[in-house]
Amino acid sequence: MADVSEVPEEREFPHPGWQPISRVVNLPGPFFENCLFMPSYSDFTSHIYILKGEYLTVVDPGNDYTAFMELWGLGFMPAQIKKIIVTHGHPDHWLGGVDLLRSYPDIGKGGGLEVILHGAGSPQLKQTLKELGAQVTEVSGGETLDLSGEKWEVIHTPGHTLDGICVYHAPTKTVFTGDVVLPLAMAEPDAKAGGRLDHYLFGVNALLKKDIENVFPGHGPLVGPDGKRVIEDTYEALLMRVIGAQGPVRWIEGAKALAQKGLLEEALFCCDKEMARDEENLTALELKAICLGDLGRNSEALEVLDKILARKNDHAFALTSKGCALMELGRHEESLNYFESALKTNPSMKEVLMYKGMALYLSGRYEDAMKIETFRMQFAGRFREELLKKTKPPKP
Repeated sequence: MADVSEVPEEREFPHPGWQPISRVVNLPGPFFENCLFMPSYSDFTSHIYILKGEYLTVVDPGNDYTAFMELWGLGFMPAQIKKIIVTHGHPDHWLGGVDLLRSYPDIGKGGGLEVILHGAGSPQLKQTLKELGAQVTEVSGGETLDLSGEKWEVIHTPGHTLDGICVYHAPTKTVFTGDVVLPLAMAEPDAKAGGRLDHYLFGVNALLKKDIENVFPGHGPLVGPDGKRVIEDTYEALLMRVIGAQGPVRWIEGAKALAQKGLLEEALFCCDKEMARDEENLTALELKAICLGDLGRNSEALEVLDKILARKNDHAFALTSKGCALMELGRHEESLNYFESALKTNPSMKEVLMYKGMALYLSGRYEDAMKIETFRMQFAGRFREELLKKTKPPKP
């Protein structure tokens, strides 16, 4: 047995304190030099960010008051803090703001400190902030905020909690994500705080639609410029959770499972992943076209269908689907060519006959439409009212 005195003690590394983000993730330029970062001291508090400019904006004030004592040590003053962003309602992200107002009550006088959070946030927190003098601003997503002289967009990202928000700076492709996207883990939905898995998908999908390179989370390492990958990793983990995958799943199988659940955008994501792996996968192309059509993204669907027809020009599904997409875009006469081509592969396809009748009717060729028995039978019932709406002239 080794002598205890010979066992090396676990080294405790000093906490780095406040640092410019430009130094942490090697992102040059004045914008990142003016973003200060205080890493969390433990798993029970969040990172804190400061945006320098005309005044100071705090993004998630954490729950460790000593962080602000260190900030004053750098020459900053409490009165310089004019805005606080709370990314969600977990106390490790906002308690520091309450402590700040209690310790320096003058900064909240007359609404001099604005706290910005989602409208679904805790009523008790909002009331406490107001009692301490803060101006509480509730957001819902889509707003543009002026934070220390820069324009930031609010993105509603529920899922971990109902009140989750991210703030996005388009010029630098930067987003503060709170807990909704973490680089080394996926935060669990907190049901007590309104967290739901389906909402989580919605929130992360909203981030995927933005041009993002730099992800500054509430916990874990900062990521730049590979932030998009971290968002995709979170999304992929959520998708696997939704379909109940117990192990590795082919993307196309995931796409099918998600489409069956009506999660069409999520299915599209999986189709694209499958085609990145195997661009010749016809099933993925077909499913992508279906999802795009069902989402009303008909111009995009046409591009996919053209790829299928380039490989197989008598593909009945692609011909029919292209006719439908053209019809939805108001290109009725053009759509007829594709319905007729589909019928050449199988003249008895009732669904295609109905679509052809609809295209004829919407083109103003009513007598030709009524010659198609399948359409005529359906027209007398379910189609008549809808088609009449489409052909009725607008009121003057």
